[in-house]
This record gives sequence, C-alpha cells and structure tokens, in this order.
Amino acid sequence: MANRYVPVYIAQSQTPHGAFMPVFQLSRRGVLLGAIGLVWSGAALAGEITVSAASSLTNAFKEVAQRFEQQHPGSKVLLNFGASGAQLQQMAKGAPVDVLASADQETMDQAAQQGLILTSGRRNFVRNTLVVVVPAGSTRSMRRLQDLTQPAVQKVAIGNPASVPVGRYSQRALEAAKLWPAVQAKAIHTQNVRQSLDYVARGEVEAGFVYHTDALVQKGKVHVAFAVPLAGVIHYPIAPAASSSHIVEARQFVNYVLSPAGQAILAQHGFLKP
Repeated sequence: MANRYVPVYIAQSQTPHGAFMPVFQLSRRGVLLGAIGLVWSGAALAGEITVSAASSLTNAFKEVAQRFEQQHPGSKVLLNFGASGAQLQQMAKGAPVDVLASADQETMDQAAQQGLILTSGRRNFVRNTLVVVVPAGSTRSMRRLQDLTQPAVQKVAIGNPASVPVGRYSQRALEAAKLWPAVQAKAIHTQNVRQSLDYVARGEVEAGFVYHTDALVQKGKVHVAFAVPLAGVIHYPIAPAASSSHIVEARQFVNYVLSPAGQAILAQHGFLKP
C-alpha cells in the first residue's frame, strides 16, 4: 500500500492562566485536528470515508459511525472533530474530507461558496440550544446573562468567535443584551466547545458557554445555570464534500444520519430534531 502525507492543522488557544497552547484532538476512529503540520498516513482504503464534524458531535457521531459500519460491511469511517471554522480551513487547504457536519449555517455557507460541498446533498440534521454552565457545586447566583458581569465572575470560557460557532452564538447573545464589552474583558477564548466545557468542569473558570448536549456529557461536573436566549435556531447542517473520492459511501453516511436510526442515536445524546 502506498503511503502519503496528510495535512494536519494545529491551532493555539488561550488557557485560563493566560498562556497559549496547541490544541488538537485524536479520535479513536479518526485523524488529528488542528493547524499546520504533516502526519504520515496510509492511503485511503476502498470504502473508507473521513467525516469532519463539530466538536459537539463527538460522542454522538462515534456511535453513529459504529452503527453505520455495522450496517455497511466493508465501510470505514474516520472521524475528525474540531471547531467548524478550523475544519473549513482544512478542507480549503486540501485535507481529504468526504462529509462535513458543522454546528452553524455560516460555516456551511462558506463551504458552498468555495465549492467544497455538494449543495444538492446539504441537509439540516439536528438542532441544539446554547446554555451557560458553572462548575458543579458552585454557590454563585447565575440565572441570566447579566450575572456574568458580577465581580465574583472573573473568567468566562467562550469559543473564539472567529472560528468557533458557539463563540459566535455567545457573542451575538451578549451583544443583543448590551453586555459583550463587559463579558469580553473576562473571556478565555477556546478553540472549540469541548475545551470550554473542560475548563468549567475543572473549575478553572467561573462559567462557560456551551451547547446543551455538551453539558450532558459532563453532567456530574458542570451544572446548567440557564439557557441563553437567541434570535434564531441553532441548526446543524451536513453535506458530502465535493472532492470526495468515495461519494457513494459519503452519501450513504449522510442518509444514515438523517434516517430514523441515526436520528434516534442523536436524540439519545440530547440533540433535537431539525
């Protein structure tokens, strides 16, 4: 089997202590995330597809991929999780991707404008909600966005709005409440929503913006303080990549996500029907 180099993107994110660190994720079934480097990899096998998905889909898509493989013998799903904006950059730089599942419409719109997805196969497949979480056992009163401005709240985990959809949702909600400047001064910008969740779970920040489904993953370590009001609905779109070399399998995966079986798995992880 021939070997090849696959581009990998390793990004930096701010820690609650002010330092910057490389951020990446490695899925048991997938590939490395982040900013610019090279990783040695074997050539893609027949029936092997790479699915780039938003970090908030990590637990659900691992199960979806497993069930998909069981129903499609000979198929293999490689999962690449991270911020939707970073994944768009990966695709634009030529990273091998067969399916893109993002946490916002903006990222998918940009992918369509750049000719990176098959727009005919684009579908919304789940909904989510934005919440503010605090460490489990926190005694601070936290019931509304205004409470984030109290002096006792010194650090708030917020995804980087430039590349992380949950960060954009958070910024828009705070701007609508005329609180963005006050909370931005306390913001610890993260590279993806799961990093924000981890900071709260470890008690390194007083609060953080995450999706409801992420809060369920760490429900023993974080507490949902309140739901964040938004002007619109958080829909997640999915689409086959235009450059996919396994378009049949890519379409099959998208169809499975949309199927009753796929939707049932997503619902078990807290996602709402589109």
